[in-house]
Amino acid sequence: MTAAKRKTRKTQPAKAAPAAGAKELGRYLREMLLIRRFEEKAGQMYGMGLVGGFCHLYIGQEAVVTGVVDAMDHEDTLITGYRCHGHMLACGADPRQVFAELAGRAPGVSKGKGGSMHLFAVDRNFYGGHAIVGAQVPIGVGIGFAHKYRGTKRVSVVFFGEGAANQGQVYEAFNMASLWQLPILFVIENNKYAMGTEIRRAKAGTELFKRGDPFGIPGEQVDGMDVLAVEAATGEAIARCRSGQGPRLLEMQTYRYRGHSMSDPAKYRSREEVSKMRAERDPIDQVRTRLIKGGHASEDELKVIDREIRETVNQAAEFAQESPEPDPSELTTDITRDATGA
Repeated sequence: MTAAKRKTRKTQPAKAAPAAGAKELGRYLREMLLIRRFEEKAGQMYGMGLVGGFCHLYIGQEAVVTGVVDAMDHEDTLITGYRCHGHMLACGADPRQVFAELAGRAPGVSKGKGGSMHLFAVDRNFYGGHAIVGAQVPIGVGIGFAHKYRGTKRVSVVFFGEGAANQGQVYEAFNMASLWQLPILFVIENNKYAMGTEIRRAKAGTELFKRGDPFGIPGEQVDGMDVLAVEAATGEAIARCRSGQGPRLLEMQTYRYRGHSMSDPAKYRSREEVSKMRAERDPIDQVRTRLIKGGHASEDELKVIDREIRETVNQAAEFAQESPEPDPSELTTDITRDATGA
């Protein structure tokens, strides 16, 4: 949706989420459930050896990308790191093509050559999927520069995690974005543990929404487990970027239920901690509760939606497994680009 103008928001802690109607809540539920069920299936496929390489699941963080993308205009661009399945789906990609990419099959969004960490779809204004920690941030600034240079009103939305927030290239990117007043929204997905170290042990200063202050980039801390809060904060920030007020930064406080990757047993935190977060703060359960308490849907109706999405995901996984591998000739494609665009 196109971001609407909202009141000025200064650097400050998270605020309460606004209200939402049945249609909006229903859309959020479907979008987040698709990501959740897709990731659960991806984890199963990885365990069966059907997904190669590394695999980083987004389970628990669904509200962040769902709320952000819903606040973006369809011409705005998005770039992120390697925990990118949810971002690709939120941008409207066909789950069959995303699963095919995870399985290394020809119909995949990157022709089966990128895998889990290198999803890419220019037709969706999605520029990756980047495996090097923090590498997407300066690239996202370059995309933002292109938007301004071409005189468009597009905004570059750049996702990275709290682990990447310690990378030097991130601050070089902040500096350039601020100097040139580029239309960029930096989104920090703070899931508390980076690769496996709790944030307080790795960061001198854990209020990451203030990291842009030395560069004159206003920041805000957002409840990343509440999709309504995410959408509201993102809509305001994007509106300011679009109006020529330069970059903005949002720290989304979120939580991943699984390890950093499928090879991570996550022994650095207790089961009780994860269970408590699931029970009290789950982003999908929050939307379910709003739908039921608001009289917008019954438990049985929500179960039907869940079954429909599970079936969509199962069909996508079957499609991937039945699809062919890339032709050997693809080894020499997508390496260089000449003046004709070939």
